[in-house]
Amino acid sequence: MHNRKRILAAGLATAVSAAALTLAGAAVPAQAATPGTVDCDGWVHNNDSDVGIAGCQNNTDHVITFRAEIVCGWAPDVSGNWVTLNPGQYGESTGSCAFYSTGVGSVGWTIQ
Repeated sequence: MHNRKRILAAGLATAVSAAALTLAGAAVPAQAATPGTVDCDGWVHNNDSDVGIAGCQNNTDHVITFRAEIVCGWAPDVSGNWVTLNPGQYGESTGSCAFYSTGVGSVGWTIQ
């Protein structure tokens, strides 16, 4: 019974990851950045489903620091490296789930 649950969970995680990769790969029209905001997005690495990435554009008039917050299936969640951005800069923070994880479930970010 436990093996069926593991197989089902692994299959579901694979299907969700595949759907996320498909959606992440879809073309999105370019949009102008909103002044005074930090615009961030999170996604799963194209070639490694254990790696989560958060990318942020600093549209404010002050320095910000952010990092990726990655939810890992069947493994502890991880935080990416802190990245400092001056006004107008873009940067990415990455983190990797443990090898026994079922992969990245979601990617968020923390801004300081």
